[in-house]
Amino acid sequence: MTSNSERAGPAAPPERAGDEPVRPMIEIIDVEKHFGDLHVLKGIRLDVPSGQVMVVLGPSGSGKSTLCRTINRLEPVDSGTIRIDGTALPAEGRALARLRADVGMVFQSFNLFAHKTILENVTLGPVKVHGMSKTAAEELGMSLLERVGIASQRSKLPAQLSGGQQQRVAIARALAMKPKVMLFDEPTSALDPEMVGEVLDVMTSLARDGMTMLVVTHEMGFARRAADRVVFMSDGEIVEDAGPDEFFSAPKSARAKDFLSKILPH
Repeated sequence: MTSNSERAGPAAPPERAGDEPVRPMIEIIDVEKHFGDLHVLKGIRLDVPSGQVMVVLGPSGSGKSTLCRTINRLEPVDSGTIRIDGTALPAEGRALARLRADVGMVFQSFNLFAHKTILENVTLGPVKVHGMSKTAAEELGMSLLERVGIASQRSKLPAQLSGGQQQRVAIARALAMKPKVMLFDEPTSALDPEMVGEVLDVMTSLARDGMTMLVVTHEMGFARRAADRVVFMSDGEIVEDAGPDEFFSAPKSARAKDFLSKILPH
């Protein structure tokens, strides 16, 4: 049985000019996951250095979203180790809650509190989890809503916003916890096409600012533009791990070539 690295030939993490070698912010070591008889993650080994943007691509059912959800233990793994900034994910309890506070997550669905205003949605976590004062949390919340371009909507309820606006609130809410890592699980898949760009623009801005990000997406333009690395998954395995130029111009595996032939314009 070959390891992922033998199958995929992972690319070395890109060196950023003037930087010392960076240690992994996310480490995934020999992770296995089953849903009943379905083997969804098979010996996954992956490192994401601090400040790197990794985009995970692959066909439906390849294990991408499951991998994303294991990183903050929304899905427990059967075996293997996951570390965030050098700390292994605790099984449960307060230690897990503290570590989850370091990992922001944005889902397909926005998961906003329907009865709370936009600003209240963003400030709830800092107040309840970090013990921040309401005044300080509102100041932080307004700065983040400004950053994602919807400060003028602060007093509205989620139902009064478009899908793209709601997803930007979800990003601001995750950032309000001051995470070390941001996970995005198909953040644009529930949006109408005209709203996708506004969310991707915010994500691209985060990438430029050096946020460590793991992004599961079908948005090839974002992968080309913002990713430091592209990981391609199929049937629960990492098949390729390369820079975006290399992956899109010269994929090595038949599975990646077939995938790209179906989704990229000819």
